[in-house]
Amino acid sequence: MEENIFELEARLHQFNRLMQEILRGRIQRNTFQPWEVEILLDIEACALRDSNRREILRRYQKAANRYVDRGGRSLLKLSEYLEKKHRLPRDGGAPATSVEAAES
Repeated sequence: MEENIFELEARLHQFNRLMQEILRGRIQRNTFQPWEVEILLDIEACALRDSNRREILRRYQKAANRYVDRGGRSLLKLSEYLEKKHRLPRDGGAPATSVEAAES
């Protein structure tokens, strides 16, 4: 769903607040916008390992901000971010096998 630039900027600000709550490990509210529920469910569906969950979420947040800054017309989901990272070739041209390998 595409949004106008002002709505998207407001949503990006709310997204960053949501991500900060997730990264802190404390969500102190009990009401969410439908798009926030969609983001939360997508994060859960990705089943990140505890050992690298925080780092991947931090990188995802940065990538989502860059995506919008570069002209994206909607918020990037974690599943989309991970899918793009797995498609990026490493120096040797083979597909990356993990998010960490794709980030380096």
